[in-house]
Amino acid sequence: MESCNLSLLIKVLAVISISLTAGLLLDVRDPSDLLFMSGYPELWRKTGLAGAPARAAACILVGVSLLALGWLYRLLFAPLELLRTPDEVGYISEDGRSRAQAANEVRRRRKTGELPPIYPNGWFRVLDSHMLDRGEVKSVTVLGEQVAVFRGQDGKAHVVDAYCPHLGANLAVGGRVVGGCIECPFHGWQFRGEDGKCVHIPYAEKVPEFAKVRCWPSKEINGLILVWFHCDGLEPSWTIPEQEEIARGQWVYRGRTEHFINAHIEEIPENAADIAHLAHLHTPGIVSGVDLRYTNSKTWEFIRHDWKVEWEPEAEPNKHCSQMLVKHALTVFGRHWPILDVNVVARQVGPGVVFLLFDSSFLGRGVIMHSVTPVEPLLQCVSHSIFYQGNIPPLVPKFILRAECIQFERDVMIWNNKRYSSKPVLVKEDSAIQRHRRWYSQFYTENSPRLRYQYDTLDF
Repeated sequence: MESCNLSLLIKVLAVISISLTAGLLLDVRDPSDLLFMSGYPELWRKTGLAGAPARAAACILVGVSLLALGWLYRLLFAPLELLRTPDEVGYISEDGRSRAQAANEVRRRRKTGELPPIYPNGWFRVLDSHMLDRGEVKSVTVLGEQVAVFRGQDGKAHVVDAYCPHLGANLAVGGRVVGGCIECPFHGWQFRGEDGKCVHIPYAEKVPEFAKVRCWPSKEINGLILVWFHCDGLEPSWTIPEQEEIARGQWVYRGRTEHFINAHIEEIPENAADIAHLAHLHTPGIVSGVDLRYTNSKTWEFIRHDWKVEWEPEAEPNKHCSQMLVKHALTVFGRHWPILDVNVVARQVGPGVVFLLFDSSFLGRGVIMHSVTPVEPLLQCVSHSIFYQGNIPPLVPKFILRAECIQFERDVMIWNNKRYSSKPVLVKEDSAIQRHRRWYSQFYTENSPRLRYQYDTLDF
């Protein structure tokens, strides 16, 4: 907590310093009086910068300085936000085509293969906690449904179906929070967040008992707002554990990334068991970028990543969990740098949430909350939110998040262009992939929705 207070104090002092500097420079009648305490310097007189030109030059100097200070402040203190659009990463645009055109062409022509059910049962992220203020409403698409996510005046977050049962208005578009309820923008019907029941109709004497909107089981933990999905409507059979360091404020939020991936949801966590791909896809240094055509360029061979990985499912009562143990080492010009070694425990809890726990003797400790949420049958929203030791300079976790983003976007290029193989040709060293598929199958049940093709439309 002391480290958090120190960080806050530094930020406040930085803001005050910038504000005072700007105020003084804007308030003085003659900038040279502030800079030189008396009159214009001889050099300014000789070059004709005295008077109005001097003030103009000083204003330009102040503007550039403020921009530099603002950039420095964002670099040192502000969280890193890297939010990618669905067409921005993972596609190759050639022959004058835009990225959007290339993405649409790949989606139209790609073979999907024989897919597992499209929506597994489990907990899924809808928003990060800091993205929803008290009294705010947001529209989110999750698991093919439109939902309204709002935070009541008591600070509790709720998730309900977006469409009002009265005449179908979208509660998240123009709706407002009244106490612990969300009010429909069309006729003012108010629905209670905790159970979805309508509690007030401004022009009616009585509220019908059956007037309600579906309320999704939700949970706010580890800086995330999560919802529970089960195709049979069953209540949660397990929960997401709390990361104590986040709850106590020892690890603070340092940024997030967001990507939209055109693939089946199971293909993303399956990478944890695909140990062989790490040595091939992720060995080139992050300086070689994300375009797979150039990552093995000899220009960047001087820096390499080395990986040692194991994946195992957990036993009862945590059979819904699995762990990937990663030992990462960095080689520069053929020399191993032990000071930059990082141990990572990637613990997956259910189909949609992974705790990436970082531990380094030099870089400190923290966690990336990795979440995969189905938006549509073959569109996944993947978010990485990093929480790190408050006494570690923010540049460290922001660098880790940026490096992780580069490595992740190499996978995105694979996922966005591949076909799901229900019966892959595997070798003995790929045995963990089949074990992962057997483990993941527990999140599907008989009624889990599947993707069916009907002529030119998708019906699921």
